[in-house]
Amino acid sequence: MLRFELLATDGLARRGRLTLNHGVVQTPVFMPVGTYGSVKGVMPASLQDMGAEIILGNTFHLWMRPGQEVLQRFGGLHAFEQWQRPMLTDSGGFQVWSLGATRKISEAGVQFSSPVNGDKLFMSPEVSMQIQTWLNADIAMQLDECTPYQTDGQLTTEAQARHSMALSLRWAQRSKAEFERLQNPNALFGIVQGGMFEHLRQESLQALVEMDFPGYAVGGVSVGEPKEEMRRIMAHTPQRLPAHKPRYLMGVGTPQDLVEGVAQGVDMFDCVMPTRNARNGTLFTRYGDLKIRNARHKADHQPLDPSCTCYACAGRSGVAWADGGREGFSRAYLHHLDRCGEMLGPMLASIHNLHYYLNLMRELRAALDAGRFQAFQAQFQAERARGV
Repeated sequence: MLRFELLATDGLARRGRLTLNHGVVQTPVFMPVGTYGSVKGVMPASLQDMGAEIILGNTFHLWMRPGQEVLQRFGGLHAFEQWQRPMLTDSGGFQVWSLGATRKISEAGVQFSSPVNGDKLFMSPEVSMQIQTWLNADIAMQLDECTPYQTDGQLTTEAQARHSMALSLRWAQRSKAEFERLQNPNALFGIVQGGMFEHLRQESLQALVEMDFPGYAVGGVSVGEPKEEMRRIMAHTPQRLPAHKPRYLMGVGTPQDLVEGVAQGVDMFDCVMPTRNARNGTLFTRYGDLKIRNARHKADHQPLDPSCTCYACAGRSGVAWADGGREGFSRAYLHHLDRCGEMLGPMLASIHNLHYYLNLMRELRAALDAGRFQAFQAQFQAERARGV
């Protein structure tokens, strides 16, 4: 079902191992996002080759399409998308929040119109647990209300954040009760809410810990707040969660966010940024971000990152240019593909960005194993500041 082993610590940073129904996940870990049952532009075999141990599916969107009947015929999401390693599904709470004025939240759940065909639909904690049970992901998430940074164009007040947080707690109890009633063989995580208010985060955290979930997530960040506000919550909440259970920071973020999150005690991350930025021409490298659409790359023979061993940078040899390999694709070629709108461009860019994120987590784990996390942080910051 779920077993978390804490293997090493360095300050607040943690090195662990998470055992789930479909395999073992080494932490800290980054989880590529596969919204519709597919990580955009990346073959499942490529994900395996680059070392992805766990990916995400989106409960809300998979409920819309292909729907319950199809997925139940396949016995869940693993067989449907041919991914046999661990998987996590979100509860649909963030997607419901993003619908804005087209949804109506009540104690019972959320009434909204389908963005696919306009049908009137209702999502409750019970419905979310039922969907996630037939999706059969290794980790399911409670239904929560994602507390916005702004409400009606104004900063969300303490009273508004408290009301939202309290509703999420009541939904957490209902989610857990339905998850157990369904005898779901996987693990259910609770989600800490409370907006930008530390005392509300603490209240939410304590109540969820009393419910004894197998793992906990920090939600309601990366929802429009300034970066310093997100970092304030990231510095407050993860370290206060139970040390013997996994900690997940939802929807975050940049490479710097990941390293800082690990420093604050986070074990698990997800974000659409690697693939979304790839489609928009922004590549992450050891030495900073590269804008492949810039004209200066038009005739550049270099790979995206000379130290990278991904297929885009090193080809099938998997040998970094820094080590003498010359099989990868040039910046000039990726610039050309982007300018021509060729689909191979964002595919190669997505492979590179995801490889970069997953390799960053491998390097973080190695640093924690060796007891040199602070030295790694300093090196990471210096290299990223160098620029491409």
